[in-house]
Amino acid sequence: MLDCLIKNGKVVDGSGNPWFYGDIGIKDGMIVKVGSIDQESYQVVDAKRQVISPGFIDGHCHSDLMILNYPNSEIKLQQGVTTEVVGNCGLSPAPFFGEYKHLLKEYVQPVIGSSRIEWSWNTVEEYVATIRKARPAENITTYVAHGTLRILVMGFAKRAATKEEIERMKVLLEEGLKAGAIGLSIGLLYAPGSYSSKEEIAELCSVLPKYNGLFSTHIRGEGNNLIPSIKEVIWIAEKAGVPLHVSHLKAAGKRNWGLVQDAMEIITDARERGLDVTCDVYPYSASSTMLLTVLPPWVLEGGVQQTLNRFRDKTIREKIKDELSREQDDWDNLVCSTGWNNVMISSVQTEKNRSLEGKNIAEISEMRGIHPVDCMLDLLLEENGNVSIVYFLMSDDDVRQVVKWDNSLIASDSLHCDTGKPHPRLYGSFPRIFAKYVREDRVLSLEQAVRKLTSFPVKRFNLGKRGLIVPGYAADIVVFDPHTIQDEATYQNPKNYPNGISYVWVNGKMTMQNGVHTNVREGVFIPSSSCCNH
Repeated sequence: MLDCLIKNGKVVDGSGNPWFYGDIGIKDGMIVKVGSIDQESYQVVDAKRQVISPGFIDGHCHSDLMILNYPNSEIKLQQGVTTEVVGNCGLSPAPFFGEYKHLLKEYVQPVIGSSRIEWSWNTVEEYVATIRKARPAENITTYVAHGTLRILVMGFAKRAATKEEIERMKVLLEEGLKAGAIGLSIGLLYAPGSYSSKEEIAELCSVLPKYNGLFSTHIRGEGNNLIPSIKEVIWIAEKAGVPLHVSHLKAAGKRNWGLVQDAMEIITDARERGLDVTCDVYPYSASSTMLLTVLPPWVLEGGVQQTLNRFRDKTIREKIKDELSREQDDWDNLVCSTGWNNVMISSVQTEKNRSLEGKNIAEISEMRGIHPVDCMLDLLLEENGNVSIVYFLMSDDDVRQVVKWDNSLIASDSLHCDTGKPHPRLYGSFPRIFAKYVREDRVLSLEQAVRKLTSFPVKRFNLGKRGLIVPGYAADIVVFDPHTIQDEATYQNPKNYPNGISYVWVNGKMTMQNGVHTNVREGVFIPSSSCCNH
């Protein structure tokens, strides 16, 4: 007897090959048969000529704490996502120990969300054990995050790491890789990653080849410095002899629109030289991050509280105001090229400022009758630094170019917040690919889109036998109607689930049925398939 038989569907198997009509047989969490199946089953589901696809992989997100706070993971399962990759952009909650750990916790929470539970782990291995204990409804895998290592070893010191400090970071990185992490993520835009040289990163990356680890990077600049930033990480990857994955490839700021083509050509040239380099992209023209990232990098030295203390000094305020008023050579001043009217507050922590969510800095500064920079600094003081923003800074055409590129996979880059107006990509990224880029704009074929969400990320992140509708592979499966699948999340009303997804299975268990969560939680932590513990 089969555990479940899915009948009468258009099978889009994840390979990029054309769809075919077929049935899927599931037993013991695995796909055991594909084709015309006439066999008894405990459960039979008629897919009614809807698409049967592998479950979607969110290859870049910030659900590190959401998976513990909300192990049902309904926000992602409603979109057909069965696996998430966390620990991105050099920011993660583990490892977590030592004299600087309070600086780490305070700094990363605007990105990875506030935790409702105690941070009881010290190591990546213990964080993984915490995930397993939470019994999530979806699968999870993680990077080791460079910013986290640097904070734990040397706080927010704005200087080069010493040889001894680099060795300590290498030891921590190796411990994380042994625990099943898929590689090293860095965030060269974010302090303290922004304080690191390319030589420091290359030395850390020297640990990766032993574990077939991936080097993933939020590059140093996505605006005026896009091209040198792409060249920098390619230099690091070639120096260390590691595969490279560029996070959320984009050109930020109107004066830089079109530069993604140059970035893509540089990546293509690197691939032709023999460097294994890919990227991901989210299907929106606005980004999302913490408000602190708008500041000049030197302001963040010492961590959040020292940063906030600087705002109380009038001279420093004037210096920040001056630097934000003009382009900078050594860091991307995106406010200068984008404008305060394109910086929208998406979440705050205090009730008194709740009405500001959904408004931009230009509006708020006008309401308060003060300069936009003073408005931003005051708001950060009022909220103890914990403010998230949505940043309108990209061109739709640039996004389209990267979405359709063969070397890009799709990810949400979603931040989770309990309050406010999160970026709609948290609730809508994956249905949006099919609604906008397949059905409406015809940028991708159905088969190309499914591949970018399934087998491509599985192969890129070493996730083993997933991402294909093939016997012997894990039964992570989604059934959706390609004619009605639609994201419903908007910038002003982002917390809306999509339409058109009928069923989701995670490891062979039906987890979503007709748009309703079954409260089944069969997700697992997926160690890298090249991990020595796997």
